Amino acid sequence: MDLAHWALKLRHPTRIESKGDPLDPVTPPQWCIVEYAYPARESMPALNLTWYDGGKRPEILSTLKDKTGKPLDWSAGQLFVGEKGMILSDYNRHVLLPEEEFADVARPAQTISKSIGHHNEWVDAIKNDKPTTCNFEYSGALSEAVMLGVVSFRSQQAIDWDAVNLKVKNDAGAQQLIHKEYRKGWTL
Repeated sequence: MDLAHWALKLRHPTRIESKGDPLDPVTPPQWCIVEYAYPARESMPALNLTWYDGGKRPEILSTLKDKTGKPLDWSAGQLFVGEKGMILSDYNRHVLLPEEEFADVARPAQTISKSIGHHNEWVDAIKNDKPTTCNFEYSGALSEAVMLGVVSFRSQQAIDWDAVNLKVKNDAGAQQLIHKEYRKGWTL
């Protein structure tokens, strides 16, 4: 979900709904699909993001073809679906679809510096007192979104999320997965 979070300036979803294999209290599901609703941000409208995991893929992928008419060879990545077309991407490739309609579109200038690698960024940040590309402000919100998908799956229902107060608004059981109530006299 990293590329989608960067590109669309996503932070905190407001509603999360997961479905997948039957819930097992010990092991994760073999497949899971998570629907996220994100509010409007800056000049961008609200949007829905769907995450597929464990081999499940969007049905539309099987219909996409390259400019020669062959099925696109794409094992992982993001599919951004817009009003006029789509962008299929991963960390190294980006394809505007349908390709024939966007053949003359120039690639925009790069706005995020190429990473020197997570470990090297971490060392550089320590040595030079500067933030990493995926600092805690960014990575914390991304991790929160991913974990909320797990909470929705474990609670077996859609959850409404209040990011400011770190609360599930519609299910006390799901809230227990976020932060359990401690015995009297103990706090965290």
